[in-house]
Amino acid sequence: MLLGRALRSRDARTALLPKRLALAVFASDPLSSVAYATQEMLLVLSVGGLTYLYLTPWIAAVVMLLLALVVVSYQQVVRAYPDGGGSYQVVTTNFGPSTGLAVGAALLVDYVLTVAVSVASGVANIISALPALHSYRVELAVLLVVLLTLVNLRGVRESGLAFAAPTYLFVAGILLMCATGLVRWALGDAPSAETARYGITPTAGDSQLVGLAMVMLVLRAFSSGCTALTGVEAISNGVPAFRQPKSRNAATTLGVLALLAITMFAGITALAVIAHVHVAPDTCALTGLPSCRDAQQRTVIAQLAAAVFGSGSAGFFYIQAVTAIVLVLAANTAFNGFPPLASLLARRRFLPRQFYTRGDRLVFSNGILILALAAIALLCAFHASVTALIHLYILGVFTAFTLSQAGMVRHWNRLMRSENDSPARRRQRTARAVNALGASVTGGVLVIVLLTKFTQGAWLTVLAATLMWLLMTAVRRHYDATAEELATDDTEDRPPTLHLSHAIVPVSTLHRPTLRNLAYALALRPDMVEAVTVAVDHTEAHRLNERWERSRVDVPLKTLASPYREITRPLVGYIRSLSKPPSVVAVVLPQYVTGRWWEQFLHNRSTLWLRARLVFVPGVMVVSVPFHLSSAARLANRRKRYAPGAVRSGHSVPRPRT
Repeated sequence: MLLGRALRSRDARTALLPKRLALAVFASDPLSSVAYATQEMLLVLSVGGLTYLYLTPWIAAVVMLLLALVVVSYQQVVRAYPDGGGSYQVVTTNFGPSTGLAVGAALLVDYVLTVAVSVASGVANIISALPALHSYRVELAVLLVVLLTLVNLRGVRESGLAFAAPTYLFVAGILLMCATGLVRWALGDAPSAETARYGITPTAGDSQLVGLAMVMLVLRAFSSGCTALTGVEAISNGVPAFRQPKSRNAATTLGVLALLAITMFAGITALAVIAHVHVAPDTCALTGLPSCRDAQQRTVIAQLAAAVFGSGSAGFFYIQAVTAIVLVLAANTAFNGFPPLASLLARRRFLPRQFYTRGDRLVFSNGILILALAAIALLCAFHASVTALIHLYILGVFTAFTLSQAGMVRHWNRLMRSENDSPARRRQRTARAVNALGASVTGGVLVIVLLTKFTQGAWLTVLAATLMWLLMTAVRRHYDATAEELATDDTEDRPPTLHLSHAIVPVSTLHRPTLRNLAYALALRPDMVEAVTVAVDHTEAHRLNERWERSRVDVPLKTLASPYREITRPLVGYIRSLSKPPSVVAVVLPQYVTGRWWEQFLHNRSTLWLRARLVFVPGVMVVSVPFHLSSAARLANRRKRYAPGAVRSGHSVPRPRT
């Protein structure tokens, strides 16, 4: 009901995305980042009151140039590496597995933060329109992550169809709001924000910054504005999801993304300056009010929509609705970037193999679930606060940006050494210059981000990425050691000959499952079968021995003492005494098969515990003999009746579709 019917492997071709859906699936994060990038710049500049807000357009211009440069650089990546993997693939190929693994770890951590920040920002915009929901922000954020998880588990194409309309409605709404506001300004009727008449109390000592302090403030505002670049790398990771020709379609989608994101970011920033939008880290920092409780500090987008269309108007609620929706859906970029990257890492044995396989709906279900759980944990830990989460953000993105562009420089150098065609060499020289410039600029931004955000929480991201790198290295080391231990050579291509010394059948009472287990054990080793019981209750043990002697069972029954009323320890101790590798002891255990899920909790508990202990004993093989209870038999008959091709009264009974 929630995920839909399973898809065949051959249906994977129909799940590929055209450009119009791929833009909504992979670019919703960078497109929606414009909703809070301007606000984050204003929040930093507001520490000095209104003094430094004049720097806003200049900082925004540098951010837009950086965004254009990064997009052009990634267009080179998708053309050179059409198989996906993005920054991880580029860095691994050109700098080796260890450096590539560092990029992979940083991106995995950043994808988790993308989900948390996007959902928290979406909830903030919902609360701006409906303040009564403020006390439920964490619960609302968790619910939205769960809904996103369900949509993504349905498949890539279904998520693209679900997210396309809100993304395009958001783009249209923002462009309409910016155009309307700028036209009003050009006609002499400039919109005015609700906070334009309020002042801002500067942070103590920050009202007259000069020299290095001023530079640090500008750099910190710039690093906060760089949140507009988050998610750009997702398209390079998801190239295999595009229709043919994959590289060209991905590069075209990147170009459209850059055009839309730069236009919207420029419009929002210009409109915020024109409307004199004032935001402060704390509502009480706004001055000109009888008390701070009288101020309702909305997001920048909410203030602009109210200034352009009127507070409470249809236009205001439209902008708030589509902004909240697209900010929540922006997390879908991470849902489409994290699982393929985790699958690629699992294929190279850096993550558990469960991340490599696709689920029933042809998506990497395990990666989606792990991403959702990690994001929910972050939202709960930071109370779904955008301000608290934003400082952890973008560090991984710029690490990937810098190393991937440096890797592309090495890629072009290698090609130019083997290329004799002068026109091709000129194109490669131009591409190398673009990537070299991108590596230099993004490397500088990475240093700025580290300097300005490290003490404010970015150290947590560095720690998480480092631990992730160590974990993946340990996983790869384990897989390599296991593969070496399990490997065979040409002289060992035959199955080894095993000598079965004993077949042990644990017995609690004499009933049909016991007889079935004995029959199986006699088939294994007729001359060395032994039944063993544990005397927890001496009266019951005496009755079992009397009944055993009266029965026609031609197998000896050994009784083990248990002064502390334990079952597992005496059995394991006795079996361990018989185990003498390379000879093998077979322990035959019953397995009750039930037809109702709740009946599983009523059976097999002792067997499960005994099996869990015996697997660690060398030279012991544990064999489970199933015994179907009547409820399981009825369930099997019902399934057989509705199986494909089943015949009933001369007619074929079709299997009902789930």
